[in-house]
Amino acid sequence: MSCDFLAAALPSVQKLSPYVPGKPVEELARELGLNPEDIVKLASNENPLGPSTHVCTAIAEALPELTRYPDGSGFALKAKLAERYNVDPAQITLGNGSNDILDLVARAWLAPGRNAVFSAHAFAVYPIATLACGAECREVPAKNYAHDLEAMAAAIDENTRVVFIANPNNPTGTWFDQNALNSFLRQVPAEVLVILDEAYIEYAADSDLPDGMDYLSRYPNLLVSRTFSKAYGLAALRVGYAISSKTVAGVLNRVRQPFNVNSLALVAAQAALDDEDYLERSRLLNTQGMQQLEEGFKQLGLSWLPSRGNFIAVNFQRDASAINQALLEQGVIVRPVAGYAMPTFLRVSIGTQAENQRFLDVLTQVLNRA
Repeated sequence: MSCDFLAAALPSVQKLSPYVPGKPVEELARELGLNPEDIVKLASNENPLGPSTHVCTAIAEALPELTRYPDGSGFALKAKLAERYNVDPAQITLGNGSNDILDLVARAWLAPGRNAVFSAHAFAVYPIATLACGAECREVPAKNYAHDLEAMAAAIDENTRVVFIANPNNPTGTWFDQNALNSFLRQVPAEVLVILDEAYIEYAADSDLPDGMDYLSRYPNLLVSRTFSKAYGLAALRVGYAISSKTVAGVLNRVRQPFNVNSLALVAAQAALDDEDYLERSRLLNTQGMQQLEEGFKQLGLSWLPSRGNFIAVNFQRDASAINQALLEQGVIVRPVAGYAMPTFLRVSIGTQAENQRFLDVLTQVLNRA
C-alpha cells in the first residue's frame, strides 16, 4: 500500500512550488536543437566577466587537498571578512550561498504560530523558507514595485519573528535610502530579527544606498546577508555570509550543517576579496551594460524599472510569456517573472556588450513580428 507523501507533508509545504532557476544553456540546447555556443544566457544575474584569475589560481593550488574535509569553521575566510568589516569573527556565519543563510534564519526562528514579514515582488526564497518551517507569510503590497517599509513595519505583530528586506531587491532592482532604513529599523521591535539581504550591494557602491554594516552596532536585531555569487563571480561555488551580533550568529551555528561551505569555495572567496581590480571591472561592465540596455529599451518604446543590481526588469505592458518563448527560440535566455506577480515583465541580467546587443537585436526582431 503506497502512501501519499505530499498529503503527509506539512500543510504549508504542500502550498509550495519548487524554486525554478534560470534555464541552463545545455537544457535549452537539448530542447530546441541549438548550438550551446550560440546561446546567450541573461537569466540568472551571473557575472559575465568569468572567474578572476586570482580565484582560478587559488582553486588550482587547493586541488591536492580534495580528500580532506573543509575547515568547518571557515577560520581564514572569517578572519579576512572580520578585518574588512571591523567585526569579531564570532559575528560571522558562512553559508552555502546567501540562500543558506536565509534558510538557517527560518529554521532557527520560524515555526507554526509565528510569521515572517516581507514585500511583494521580493526574492522567492523568503516565502519558501518561511512556509517550509510551517510559519505564516505576511507579504506586504509593494509601492511602485519597491518595498513599502512603513507598511512592512505596520505589519509586524506579536507573532512576528523575522522581517526580510532586500537592498537592492531582486527581481525588481529597486532600493531604499539611508533615511528609509533608519526610520524602519527604529520601528522594529527589539525581539524581531531583521534580515537585510545585500546580495547585490557591491554593484551599488558610491550610491545613496545604505551600507548595512554601518547599522550593526546600533541594532542587535539586525543581520546583514551577502554573497560571493554576484559581483565576485563565484555563483557556481555557492558561498555567502552573514554578519550579525554574536548571539544571533551563535544561534545560527546551532542549526548550520557541518562543512556547509566547501574547501574550494572557501579559498576562492578569500582570493576574490583580495582582487579589487576584478570587482572594479565588474562594476564598470555593469554600469556600461545597464546604460546600453536602457538606451535600447528607450529606442524600442519600452519602460523599465530603474535598477541598482546587475539586472533590469523591462515592462512589455502585456503578458510577456510569448516574448520570452520567442527569445528562447532564437537562443536568448532571460528570466520570466510571472511567479513574482509581474507577468508583463522580463528580468534581464547585464551581460557583456556583445551579449547585451544580441539580446536587443533579437528582441527588436521579436517585437517587430508581433
